Amino acid sequence: MLISIAIPCYRSAKTIEGVVDEIVSVFAKQHEYDYEIILVNDGSPDNTFEVIHRICNKNPKVTGINLSKNFGQSAAKMAAVPYVKGDCLVFMDDDGQHPTSGIIQLVEKVREGYDIVYAHFEKKRFNVFKRATSALHNQIMYLIGSKQKDIHLSSFFALSKFCIEAMQTSGCPVVAVAAYLRRLTTRVTNISMPHLTRKEGKSGYSLKRLFGLWRKSITSFNTTLLNISMMLGITCSLLGGLFAFIIVLRKLINPNLSVGYASTMCSMLLLSGIIMFVISIMSDYIGKIYLILCKLPPYKVREIISASTTESTIIHTDNSGNASDNSR
Repeated sequence: MLISIAIPCYRSAKTIEGVVDEIVSVFAKQHEYDYEIILVNDGSPDNTFEVIHRICNKNPKVTGINLSKNFGQSAAKMAAVPYVKGDCLVFMDDDGQHPTSGIIQLVEKVREGYDIVYAHFEKKRFNVFKRATSALHNQIMYLIGSKQKDIHLSSFFALSKFCIEAMQTSGCPVVAVAAYLRRLTTRVTNISMPHLTRKEGKSGYSLKRLFGLWRKSITSFNTTLLNISMMLGITCSLLGGLFAFIIVLRKLINPNLSVGYASTMCSMLLLSGIIMFVISIMSDYIGKIYLILCKLPPYKVREIISASTTESTIIHTDNSGNASDNSR
């Protein structure tokens, strides 16, 4: 059985070689499983792609993909999908915090009949900010119906052949991988495993990046926020009508009563804020429709490096996976 491992790489020149070596060591002890590794350089500003090139030259089972710029982790994951040949696909990070021994555990759980198997890290080796935002993300996904209550999301997860084929045949430019797949199946589960210490550097997820991730996850393949927006509009209209009725009634009872400038301003600010919130949600959905209509690709592959031949091969490709070889 062939297992594909896809790893988005960003500022990982000092860590990715060690992660690959650990994966190779795990599969060296396995007789039932073979592997391929797909390393996607997501426009890293350091020499990450040079390291990937070196790894590909040493190991014919490793493919390197170089994106034209930094498109984000979700896009980097999708960029690996057209080149997956395995019966099971495992996504993991490049920083060494995901235990490579857990790959086999995830795969064996998929073979039990599950489509998506997430690693669940009960004790995450993140700072307080990252742990809090991670917990908030999981809760938001549950509240909008994008995941089951007892499922814990993580970036270390395995996908079945069904999910691989679903992603490879999807023409949607939205790159929220997990959100898309969770709309297709309910066969999702967790496996508990330890969270390791980061080998080098620190997490690149700032509050701005996390907010972008939440926005993408919440509005992708989900219309819950549109329904919430409609309910907010109805609620505000009812409250506004009730407030107006109370003011008229109080004025009739006491003609000398002053309604007050402050109450008027508070009402305007509240309603204006809600209106802007609703408009921003609708704009996000309209933006996705625009991307579909103009066929703007979510990522662009500049080159692929494969060491399956004696010389390294550079393959220029488009996002659909159509490729042409130029050996060098």
